[in-house]
Amino acid sequence: MQKKAMLATTVALFALASAAGAQEFNDPAEFARQRAQLSMTPQGPEGQPWAQHLGDSMVDTAKWKKDGPATICFSNAGIFNPWRVVGMHNFQAEAEAQGDRIKELIVVDAEGKDEKQIADIEALVAGGKCDVLIVSPNTTAALTPAVEAAATKLPVVVFDRGVNTTAPVTYIHPVGGYGFGISSGEFIAASLEKGANVLALRIVPGVDVLETRYSAAKNIFDEAGLNVVGSEFTGSDRAKTKSVVEDYLNRGIQIDAIWMDAGDTATAALEAFEDAGLPYPVISGEDQQDFLRKWRDENLTAIAPSYPTYQWRTPIIAALEILDGKPVPGPEWVLPQPAITAETRDGYIDEKLPPLHYSLCGCQDLPGYPARWGGSD
Repeated sequence: MQKKAMLATTVALFALASAAGAQEFNDPAEFARQRAQLSMTPQGPEGQPWAQHLGDSMVDTAKWKKDGPATICFSNAGIFNPWRVVGMHNFQAEAEAQGDRIKELIVVDAEGKDEKQIADIEALVAGGKCDVLIVSPNTTAALTPAVEAAATKLPVVVFDRGVNTTAPVTYIHPVGGYGFGISSGEFIAASLEKGANVLALRIVPGVDVLETRYSAAKNIFDEAGLNVVGSEFTGSDRAKTKSVVEDYLNRGIQIDAIWMDAGDTATAALEAFEDAGLPYPVISGEDQQDFLRKWRDENLTAIAPSYPTYQWRTPIIAALEILDGKPVPGPEWVLPQPAITAETRDGYIDEKLPPLHYSLCGCQDLPGYPARWGGSD
């Protein structure tokens, strides 16, 4: 009965999250597509995954061709976690690396608020200065109408988080949320016995790339006979993450694995086990330096699926290609999405970079590295 109650709670939470995004985030066909993409060989320049793509589909951009330096406008969902901080450094450094190809880079920050981002996009379009608009949406459904409206006026590039429209010239993203959930979910399922308990820690509801991560992992856990004892939103807050885990442990709930839809607070989750004097669980984190070092130092049973921050370089490249009238991958520009394993982990650890730096930044050749990213020479 307890297992059924817990499962019912998890299903209810998942239903609420899906409703918040106003769409269903459990698509078997997309799950299968992303599982296949994880093992595809990318096309594009060797050693530059931010400029590579999976698949052959291209979009003709001749109608957007414009001579001379470009004014690029960027509506950002916000800079509210370390992943986005690293990404923004990438974005600005890539723009700087393009030199005089860019006349002006206009960036507005929505501060994690849908209403502000909608107003920001409307103001950018009405201002008439933008040759191309880049959007990283705060949430999926809420930003769809604003992106559709903007795309009737100028070329729009969406990246990181998606919208429910094909109006943009291209949507740039790594393989996706299902791929993230597949990599981490399959590792955890393979590391545990049937009947083991998994606690799912999540950021916020309603964001497609986060919802599909959970959907994919949950399907895998169900198939493997694992119990999801809780699905908790932490807002990417380290103190709250630790508190949530402590609450489960204090209630005597056995946690055999921690699954995370984003790993920036993974070390905080592990601290709860340390304080309780309990062995570490199997855990999925992300390619953040503090987690990779903790994994190495404590010999954790772990995996670091990624949603690589090198993707923040790609919108600048795409924007300039569009204004040059050159074909770009589309309607989706799908980037490679590797996962860090025990065999590859040490190659991604760099003690010169700060604990909250994401290793798959692809930023080593950009202006200001490593100081711009908080590193030391």
